[in-house]
Amino acid sequence: MSNLTPIWSDRKRIFCGLPWTFTTYTLTSDRLFIETGMLGKHEDEVRLYRILDISLSRSLSQRIFGMGTIHCCSADKTMGDFDIINIKNPREVKEQLSELVERERQAKHVTNREFMMHDTDFDDENM
Repeated sequence: MSNLTPIWSDRKRIFCGLPWTFTTYTLTSDRLFIETGMLGKHEDEVRLYRILDISLSRSLSQRIFGMGTIHCCSADKTMGDFDIINIKNPREVKEQLSELVERERQAKHVTNREFMMHDTDFDDENM
């Protein structure tokens, strides 16, 4: 059973750090919700164990206003890769998200199998 108690919540912010947008992010112990829209609302959710990789980027203007963007690579079919854009305290949120993702992956016994393909410099005709 899912716990819907928010651990973290924030709004996407405009360039100067003010939360004057209609996008909200909510993190629970097992899911991340992204709600967009003013009149017509759209809510996406991703189960944390489906997040494969997390990275943080901060432009100069984001650093000046204490914001950042977290990029998530996801195995979720509907969401795919997505960004948590212009949030306050991005480094702390990234660490919290990373810990929750790892906890969920361990609890569900999910492993991330990465396959790396290497180019070969020979062709089959020369064999």
